Amino acid sequence: MSSVPFTMEHADKGKESSNSINEVEVTNSPIICGLPDDISLMCLARIPRKYHSVMKCVSKRWRNLICSEEWFCYRRKHKLDETWIYALCRDKSNEIFCYVLDPTLSRRYWKLIDNLPPQISKRKGIGFEALGNKLFLLGGCSEFLDSTDEVYSYDASSNCWAQATSLSTARYNFGCEVLDKKLYAIGGGGSKSSYHSWETFDPLTNCWTSQTDPKIVNEIKDSVVLDGKIYVRCSRYPVTPHVFAVVYEPSSGTWEYADDDMVSGWTGPAVAVDGTLYVLDQSAGTKLMMWHKERREWILVGKLSPLPIRQPCQLVAVGKSIFVVGRVLSTVVVDVDNLGNEDQVIVGSAIPGLLFDVNVTSVKCLSN
Repeated sequence: MSSVPFTMEHADKGKESSNSINEVEVTNSPIICGLPDDISLMCLARIPRKYHSVMKCVSKRWRNLICSEEWFCYRRKHKLDETWIYALCRDKSNEIFCYVLDPTLSRRYWKLIDNLPPQISKRKGIGFEALGNKLFLLGGCSEFLDSTDEVYSYDASSNCWAQATSLSTARYNFGCEVLDKKLYAIGGGGSKSSYHSWETFDPLTNCWTSQTDPKIVNEIKDSVVLDGKIYVRCSRYPVTPHVFAVVYEPSSGTWEYADDDMVSGWTGPAVAVDGTLYVLDQSAGTKLMMWHKERREWILVGKLSPLPIRQPCQLVAVGKSIFVVGRVLSTVVVDVDNLGNEDQVIVGSAIPGLLFDVNVTSVKCLSN
């Protein structure tokens, strides 16, 4: 009777076959026993986002579902998605951290996101933006100003970081915005090709497309999306201290200079709420300004108390609420519907910050 020797090759093939069978079984198994998958999805998608991490522990089938594009699209289509706020911070040793805030909790607090890619831990001038259900960390440079084109993405569903498609041009301290489901990287420092260039990332093709325009400069101060256009505040320093802004018109794909009256009051972080531009003026205290389109002037809408918030601050909006996020992640929430006259001190709900010192470099919101 002949025998066939059992080698490691046979063992590996056996494992691969077993793993394939297990994956098929997970894929073909019902989401909830006794229910059609479409009914199960309809039920599970209504569970608040704060419980999704627990749900992923129920089974592989549930984990795969919650991390899938199908889950993300279903919740967004049926307006079940919830917006959380993400803050990019830097401590005294210049190390980068990322925190998340669920604004729906009764006791709101900032939570650290673990496992940032170690390659970016000390980088400066990093772009930070949200597109779909992912956060993106783009470019940046070391203390020696050697810029990089590397991009990393964070999947909010799976809670994992991964390397993404690199920028066309290495750059740092650049404008970063999302418009029409595309990611924009604008101007900044780096190689000479970054000074007058801007590029767009299309997630459908997974590619960056680079273009140039002489109006784009390397000194980018801030950016905001307003009325379907990208506004970028720039400076030609040290050539001239003059601050100006350019605006991108997507219908023509061109950049034009923005209105000087609007630029004159754009002196700090900006955010748009229902088509209205708000700016935080931190030059003397902390004042919230509003750009009045019809009157073509800036209006003081209120002053923030210095007690719950520490400068410098960044702005982000969720619905009609503006989150003013300051040093140590001290946060004040302002409802634009409750803003009074210009002499009024703005009273908003406060969210406690951290017990150690960090500066907030950028704040974005992401729905999932």
